Amino acid sequence: QVQLVESGGGLVQAGDSLRLSCAASGRTFSLYDMGWFRQAPGKEREFVAAINWSNTYYADSVKGRFIISRDNAKNTVYLQMNSLKPEDTAVYYCAARSTGVLRIQFYEYSYWGQGTQVTVSS
Repeated sequence: QVQLVESGGGLVQAGDSLRLSCAASGRTFSLYDMGWFRQAPGKEREFVAAINWSNTYYADSVKGRFIISRDNAKNTVYLQMNSLKPEDTAVYYCAARSTGVLRIQFYEYSYWGQGTQVTVSS
């Protein structure tokens, strides 16, 4: 079992940066693959980025702008979001799954945080 709590969302202007954090409970954080997903109003939840112990993977829409990282000593995963666009506006969710090959489908992840709102104004 792992519990996830996101933070760091907010209202920013286009071109600004934000860093989301996701704090995880439990002593086996390093054994979990971590992912970030987002959901805009009226849209399906979509993959943003994922990280395991050695690899990262990004959606094409955020590649080159977002960076996912993790600090296993702090049980925390981060999403650094740069050059934000209005289309990045969504609720951002942190998710975890038992480690393996990185997955991009939301149903592959077993644990979810409550989400944090990111709003980018034009």
